[in-house]
Amino acid sequence: MTRKILVTSALPYANGSIHLGHLVEHIQTDIFVRFQRLMGNQCYYMCADDAHGTAIMLSAEKSKQKPEDYIYNIRKEHIQDFKAFNISHDHYYSTHSEENRILSEEIYLKAKQSGAITTKEIKQYYCEQTNLFLSDRFIKGRCPKCHEEDQYGDACEKCFHTYDATELKEPYSVYSGKKPVIKNSIHYFFKLSNFKDIINNWLQEGHVTDPVKNKLQEWLDVGLKDWDISRDAPYFGFRIPEETNKYFYVWLDAPIGYISTTKNWCDTTKKESFERIWKSKEYEIHHFIGKDILYFHTLFWPALLHVGGYQLPQKVNVHGFLTVNNEKMSKSRGTFILAKSYLKKLNPEFLRYYYASKLTSAIDDLDFSTKDFTNKINSDVLGKVINICSRLSAIIHKYGEGNISTIPSGAKNMLESIRSHRKKIENFYETLEFSKAMKEIMICADIANQFIDSEAPWSVAKSDTKYAIEICTAGINACRYIMIYLKPVLPNIVEGVEALLNNAPYKWNDLDTTIETQSIKTYHHLASRITLEEVEHIINM
Repeated sequence: MTRKILVTSALPYANGSIHLGHLVEHIQTDIFVRFQRLMGNQCYYMCADDAHGTAIMLSAEKSKQKPEDYIYNIRKEHIQDFKAFNISHDHYYSTHSEENRILSEEIYLKAKQSGAITTKEIKQYYCEQTNLFLSDRFIKGRCPKCHEEDQYGDACEKCFHTYDATELKEPYSVYSGKKPVIKNSIHYFFKLSNFKDIINNWLQEGHVTDPVKNKLQEWLDVGLKDWDISRDAPYFGFRIPEETNKYFYVWLDAPIGYISTTKNWCDTTKKESFERIWKSKEYEIHHFIGKDILYFHTLFWPALLHVGGYQLPQKVNVHGFLTVNNEKMSKSRGTFILAKSYLKKLNPEFLRYYYASKLTSAIDDLDFSTKDFTNKINSDVLGKVINICSRLSAIIHKYGEGNISTIPSGAKNMLESIRSHRKKIENFYETLEFSKAMKEIMICADIANQFIDSEAPWSVAKSDTKYAIEICTAGINACRYIMIYLKPVLPNIVEGVEALLNNAPYKWNDLDTTIETQSIKTYHHLASRITLEEVEHIINM
């Protein structure tokens, strides 16, 4: 049966350019989405800019723009970068929208009516240099548990311990670098503990991997804290109903952006019913996130969805961070690489393949090694895959007038061997074990290349043109199978092969067929080899 799936990536913050760290998640998500579409499933991909918060307000002020104009320009840049890397969003919206305001207020009021909203007087850090209360993400210090430096005011990225900002050791404001003072303020809280059973039942149903579930169980065992969902003016965001100087904390309306983006897309395109996607069981909801926002998406978010009357996600898929040459991404170290810097020198398809060759379903960090990247692209993409197309098409046009013939009986075992990897590759794509999928596909490429090298059609053509073209026909079919396998990862390159072979866009069930006795086009350049110097250049830009 055809599955119906809605997929989201975490919303990039509208306060800076897209970098290679963002692209880990968006490429991972996009490969999954493209695979589902290749399988014939109905799969929609929603994302948006996370466009609220004090940081955006201050950045807009610094650039002498209105916050609305500032986030509009950032969103345009984000969309352009994602398109350049062939990220196939069905809709890329903004959390600063009328739909998001209405839905955020509706969900908040339902939570209030159910008794899940309370107020408390809290002690909060205040930056005297900027005259601003500091939200958790704008105060840093040492983790109170593991003592790691430069951790945010809500959770440690090293040991994943959660805490109140006032528990940080040696706190400082990210705006001024100065030690903040403590002031009292009335804040609104979401009573997360009210939903412990809902969250726990959801976790036991297999919606996250076991290692993630074990981590979440630790938080549940300690006890769920009430969630601070308000911020004091001045603040760029949505005002809390019936209040004048209190605003929804960005982490309330940001995930609701998944829903509001879907609503805007449904209302605009009329392709699907909003209610069917978010309020029935017809659609599976799949979220892709980084491990730093695990708490929000697996505890707070399911509770918020439940109280709002929406279905909970089928899967929350969690990945690790990106390092560059085994170092944390850092502007000072020159390892903070922007998407636009990469695009000036390198093919975006290459990054897609490299990430796919590294990504698993685990939350381990992923390293972008310049040497490994160069070797893997030249060896796998150019040497093992594209080389088949260029070599064989040249022979077919030289000796066969651009026409393939029939597959010789001696090649059928080779083709069947490549097709025999289908179920494994299919399962690896579905379970996000992309690195295993790429290994299987390269095994298939090795099988094809060994057959071609052993048969040597370039030599055979000198004495038996007919058989040489038959060998090439078998090789072209092997290449076609490999390209079907790689289509979620290398969409542009595969599109070039589809055109070369005069084929319609590939579907997964095209693995059941072969192509024979037809013309193919003259080979046109699909990709170029790269040098280590070119790759290292993007780090030094």
